[in-house]
Amino acid sequence: MNSRKAIATGALWMALAVALGAFGAHGLKEQLDAVEGGRGLANWHTAVRYQAWHALALVLLGVVTSRAGWTDRGGLIGWAFLAGSLLFSGSLYGLSLEPSATWLGPIPPLGGLLLILGWLGFAKLALSLPEETP
Repeated sequence: MNSRKAIATGALWMALAVALGAFGAHGLKEQLDAVEGGRGLANWHTAVRYQAWHALALVLLGVVTSRAGWTDRGGLIGWAFLAGSLLFSGSLYGLSLEPSATWLGPIPPLGGLLLILGWLGFAKLALSLPEETP
């Protein structure tokens, strides 16, 4: 994933997070409130929050790599952020709507692991950036 794709993907991922947040709070509120004592809505908001944070991470990654002139250096990091948030948030969205879908239970930790690896990769990338000169 190059810099431009990371920024565009992050912006689209954020737009979807906003839409899903609004849909959960308004269109699905009654259905989510009925799940396991109201935990459905809380889980939905957790999914939206993680998706939104990692949409911003994609945009930041694109800006940082572009500014450094490394338009193709953040590829694996970007994919880790996107796949990790898709697995983590996507499975929480599913569990919010259908808590009996127990097969989704092991997926959030896999998504979380990808997110952690993405952040570790981002830290390594940041440490390899050239020092700014005044």
